[in-house]
Parts: sequence; structure tokens; C-alpha cells
Amino acid sequence: MITLFHRPKTRSSRFIFLLEELGAPYEIQEVTIRSSDGSGAVDAANPHPHGKVPAIRDNETGDVVYESPAIALYLTDKFPKAGIGPTVGQKGRGAYLSWLAYYGSVLEPSFVSKFLNTPVPRGTAGWVVVEEAMEHVISTLSKHKWLLEEGFSSLDVLYGTTFAMFGASPMMPKSEVIDLYVKHVTGRPAYAQAQAKDGVR
Repeated sequence: MITLFHRPKTRSSRFIFLLEELGAPYEIQEVTIRSSDGSGAVDAANPHPHGKVPAIRDNETGDVVYESPAIALYLTDKFPKAGIGPTVGQKGRGAYLSWLAYYGSVLEPSFVSKFLNTPVPRGTAGWVVVEEAMEHVISTLSKHKWLLEEGFSSLDVLYGTTFAMFGASPMMPKSEVIDLYVKHVTGRPAYAQAQAKDGVR
């Protein structure tokens, strides 16, 4: 059993989606978090070191995992029969790990830099501007339906839900490729199942 520490309508919502895709046994533990408007507080029940979401606990091993790419990797390795994350030795594993790292190390910082209107220090930062990051993503999705040539994976849960969240904002460059990708991701039955469970106590 996996426990998902969750706050509705946040980044943890996508892990309901992923757990549904995996067919994994899970429970949702709703927690409070600090909000940008100053409301809320760190929840003592939340094992994330900074009181954020998402975080999971594997109740079989006692392992606690936080940060979205790490959670995605942990879950797809733990439930390999679902086939939505290449395992060690399988074709696509290198690309899978690279895209997971790219999400946390390049894509998210690029969005934050744009949101804060902070110039990216060229040549020294580990990330690039949003437009350059998205050019890489769009180039990949122009070649195949999902980020991995082999098919749908947890990468598409991370990236697709992020693009769905930012799609109507000036944060992202307009792209028919991304619009179609978001439709593919959010059209999956597990996404609808997750939406129905998000916020249900």
C-alpha cells in the first residue's frame, strides 16, 4: 500500500493519476501546506522535510519519497507490470531517466525564472529559458505521440499535467503540438478517475 500525502488541486494531484495508471494499491492522506497567500501551515503528519506535497510513503518498506521525478521513478520501478516506466536494462531507460532529471533540473526552474521575471544566467545556470526548454520538448513530441518513443510513461503524467496547468497562461509558448499532447494525456481514463478522487475525503 502506498500513502500519498496530498493537497487537492496541487502537484500532488497528478500522482493520483499515476497511481491509477499503475493500478497500485494506495490511500490518500490529505495534509495542510503553507500557501502563497500566507495561509495554511506545515502539517506534522506530512513527512516531506519542508511540509510540501507531493510525498509518498511505501507502507511495505517504510520508505518515504518526495520530489515529483523521484516519486515517478520509485512508483514505476515498484510496479513494473504496468509497463509505464522502462526498467533497468530495457530500451528507453536512459531517455526515461534523462527526462525525469530534465523535469526537475531544467523545466521547472525555467518556469520559475519566467514567473519571477529573473534572467537566466547564460552559461552558468543548470537550466535554460522556457522557450529553449520547450523547443526541445516540442521537437521530441513532433516525432512521436509520447515523450518516449516506446509509448506512454510516467513522464507524460509529469509533463502533460504541467502543460495543462500552464496552457492558458503566457508562461508557455503557443504550440499545436503541445495542445494535442495535453489532449492525449488528459483524455486517458486514469486522468478522469484521478480528477474524480482529487479532494474527495
